[in-house]
Amino acid sequence: MTARVVVLAQDLIWADRLAGAVKAAGGEPVRAASLERFEEALAGGDAAIVDLTALAYDGVAAIAAAHAAGTRVLAVGQHDDHALRKRALAAGADRVFAYRKLFEDGPGTISAWLVRPAGVGS
Repeated sequence: MTARVVVLAQDLIWADRLAGAVKAAGGEPVRAASLERFEEALAGGDAAIVDLTALAYDGVAAIAAAHAAGTRVLAVGQHDDHALRKRALAAGADRVFAYRKLFEDGPGTISAWLVRPAGVGS
């Protein structure tokens, strides 16, 4: 079964990169650019990826919504924003990766995360 991964990203370049990495990892990306669309898409999603640095939505609130819906979530953000990374983890993100990590090895990183059972390696 192909995992449906809801990708919440405002930046078009990162939305494309993340969706492409999900597809290359064997998943089916479902793109969302707003918190409302993200929450709607969670109902049919198996997992979610949230870009934390958008201005159009609150990434931590999106993570909390995904976590409350029982959806595994991976976050991506600035490597040096430690406070935001901690808030994302506290809201329910399995992992928070720096943009560079997903730029350099998005498909491999996402593939490993998708096959890992929830709660393992978090």
